[in-house]
Amino acid sequence: MVRKLSLFVLAGVLVAAASASAQAPPEAGSVDLGDFARKAAIGGMTEVELGRLAVERASNARVKEFGQRMVNDHTRADTELRVAAREQGIPLPAELDAEHKAAVNKLSRLSGSAFDQAYMRDMVMDHEEDVAEFARAAQSPGDSPVKSFAAKNLPTLQDHLKMARDVDGELGRSSGGGAEGMVFLPRWASARA
Repeated sequence: MVRKLSLFVLAGVLVAAASASAQAPPEAGSVDLGDFARKAAIGGMTEVELGRLAVERASNARVKEFGQRMVNDHTRADTELRVAAREQGIPLPAELDAEHKAAVNKLSRLSGSAFDQAYMRDMVMDHEEDVAEFARAAQSPGDSPVKSFAAKNLPTLQDHLKMARDVDGELGRSSGGGAEGMVFLPRWASARA
């Protein structure tokens, strides 16, 4: 009888524990890899569009070179992300959302040094946020194709950030003063709000 009672108690404890863990909020710092993949896809497509603009509109050779690097690297990364997301059954957007299209359009109205400064400021801010998001995704628990994608592409984004800071510094933006012509693209943080 005692044995049956203790099995009953054990079963009740296990059911209660399973129920509590099913209702527990996600771990602090955990990453929704589906959400990450969708945001990374939009971000990558935006980088390609802006890189093309930089090649066409920039007056500084380093800005044009940086823009071409964005086109090349983010086109390759987009292909890798789409394969990883497909393997995980995560649908990705095929085009920019209205918010990102508007930001690209706003930057497309600039040219010359105004474009150079606005574009490079944006690239620094964007890549700071991207590096943080990719690092979080790369450190998420478990193994998955999207997590592997994040880990593989994090060093490239870190390199982009270093380049963006270097080129931005060369433009002497601190002497440019003000935020005229600045374009703030929607980023990870705004998508979470």
